[in-house]
Amino acid sequence: MLAKVQSGAVLGIDAYIVKVELDITEGLPYFNTVGLPDTSVKEAKDRVAAAIKNSGFRFPMKRITANLAPADVRKEGSAFDLPLAVAVLSAYGQVRSEMLDDFVIIGELSMDGSIRPVKGSLPIAITVRNTGIKGLILPKDNVKEASVVDGVNIYPVENLRQVVNFLNNDEVISPFKYDISDAFARSSEYSVDFSDVKGQEHVKRALEVSAAGGHNIIMVGPPGSGKTMLAMRLPTILPDMTLDEALETTKIYSVAGALPSETALIATRPFRSPHHTVSDAGLIGGGKIPKPGEVSMAHNGVLFLDEFPEFHKSVLEVLRQPLESGVVTISRATASLTYPANFMLAAAMNPCPCGRRFDPTKECKCTPSQIQKYMSKISGPLLDRIDIHLEVPAVPYEKLIGEPTGESSKDIRQRVNRARQIQNQRFAKEHGHCNAHMQPKQIRKYCKMEDGAQKLLETAIKQLGLSARAYDRILKVSRTIADLAESDIIKTEHISEAIQYRSLDRNLWLY
Repeated sequence: MLAKVQSGAVLGIDAYIVKVELDITEGLPYFNTVGLPDTSVKEAKDRVAAAIKNSGFRFPMKRITANLAPADVRKEGSAFDLPLAVAVLSAYGQVRSEMLDDFVIIGELSMDGSIRPVKGSLPIAITVRNTGIKGLILPKDNVKEASVVDGVNIYPVENLRQVVNFLNNDEVISPFKYDISDAFARSSEYSVDFSDVKGQEHVKRALEVSAAGGHNIIMVGPPGSGKTMLAMRLPTILPDMTLDEALETTKIYSVAGALPSETALIATRPFRSPHHTVSDAGLIGGGKIPKPGEVSMAHNGVLFLDEFPEFHKSVLEVLRQPLESGVVTISRATASLTYPANFMLAAAMNPCPCGRRFDPTKECKCTPSQIQKYMSKISGPLLDRIDIHLEVPAVPYEKLIGEPTGESSKDIRQRVNRARQIQNQRFAKEHGHCNAHMQPKQIRKYCKMEDGAQKLLETAIKQLGLSARAYDRILKVSRTIADLAESDIIKTEHISEAIQYRSLDRNLWLY
């Protein structure tokens, strides 16, 4: 007695079809699963047996062998519970086999036969659509995230008996329909706004420049100056998220099991802020079976690292690859996976270990050697990938007691959108889509300066002690400032503003 049921599994952030082949033969009762299953898949036999019995069906007391094909890819998770149960019932004659080729089935079974949600239903739904299979049967709690995929019928189920009745044509389940346009519109509102921030107008301007050009930024200031509050609002002024970006981001959260059941689509820019005790694998991704890390969870959004120098040096160094390439490649003996990690880095730190340096009201007791040691925790190669260095002073009392008077995130985002449109046209036929990603050849081509701007930059390099690596960064940032002003050429005022955003390159600042 042989049965074949189609299921799905996730590899990286994409999915593939798994054929569940199950054979029942005479012999002592035994349930064996092959095809590189992990522990959770091997344990499925006990959940399947209990769910079948408690749902009122007969479980065969014979020798059962299940194969998960392709057999050379490791299978993990509990999503194979439901297809294994359906395969057992089909092989034992309790489920008609005529409809099994029309569906992909996923779901975790509880002991009473009810069906629990699983990870990765969105990428599985995309794969089902691409392979031309009629529909996807999955847990009810996963239905919203899977239904954002057009061109595939999604059938939500709550228990094993309902699935059996549906496959035997004893019960009708209507495909779940979801208005993705309405979901996208309703989910694109942010809960915070730049109008909440009091004072710090020059910091808001720097964040606008950062968002307009996709520039990484580091903020240096005493505790309580508002660095975290400002960073949390950075996603609200990034360019409007496209539907393709929303789907890609949602796929990552679906695979990681971090998508709330009531959320169909992530339509706002992600903001991730891991603690400084995070491990390498937690930040970059990994594990025995690789999972997305914080850098991938921040894809199309912002990764905020508060207390930047307090992160372990090894953790900070693994950031260099995703900052450079926009992807993370994790290699293991059993698999090599690539996760997207195209994010903006926003970092924050104190100016010294005690945080009171440059504070006019409180004395800093740190020695120059302590300050130097503290600053040196950030390596040159990593700092080289951060375009904007910004000093964030404490907010004066007069500003704190006043009403917020700044612009809203919507108004700032409109200017950012216009600047990004200019950059999209500029790089339409070239690699990259924003100024921060310009290569040296593109910098020479697109960063044309007027005579006064060129002289000012030369003076800054010589007299302010700016490093050689700051030269390209200043040109990139000034190009973005010019785009915000809708100017074809970089002017003196654009260079002047960009120079102010390189505070960590000024030699005198460290002493």
